Amino acid sequence: MYTEKQVWDPLTRVWHILLILTVVGGWLIGEFRTFSIMQWHFYCGYATGGLVLFRIIRGFSGPTEIRFSSLLHSPHNILRYAATLTNKQPSGTPGHNPLGSLFILLIVAALAGQVVTGLFSKDDALFFSGPLASFVSESTVLSVTSLHNLNSTVILVLVGVHVTAILFYWVWKKENL
Repeated sequence: MYTEKQVWDPLTRVWHILLILTVVGGWLIGEFRTFSIMQWHFYCGYATGGLVLFRIIRGFSGPTEIRFSSLLHSPHNILRYAATLTNKQPSGTPGHNPLGSLFILLIVAALAGQVVTGLFSKDDALFFSGPLASFVSESTVLSVTSLHNLNSTVILVLVGVHVTAILFYWVWKKENL
């Protein structure tokens, strides 16, 4: 009888759930913002920033499965693993496989970029600015705000790829990630 071994520790699981809530909440509030709820967009951003910082710290000091050293793979290993995706057999990789590892590094970088750009962004329609927007030029604020808006789409695509990959492994490879 096959029994699943839990790879992710409880703290990592709680962190992941909180990250989902803050990112989805921040995106929804940012997308459908009104003056009365815009401050909650900032709170979600601060919480996401804290969670990303926590993940970076755990990337150096946490359990082996989530350390950055276990996420670094050569391009050759990533491509070799990608060539096995069409096989129906489970990958048998505890933790993140080489392709998933690359994805984790991308999503952490995208989320960190989103938090940083949010600190310098401005929403003229609602008269809201990030807490650091007044420390840079107006042209910098406009550029960073554009990046913040563009990166929100990048994050949505990355989340979509993440969910699709989980479903693919579950349905095609019969592997519960």
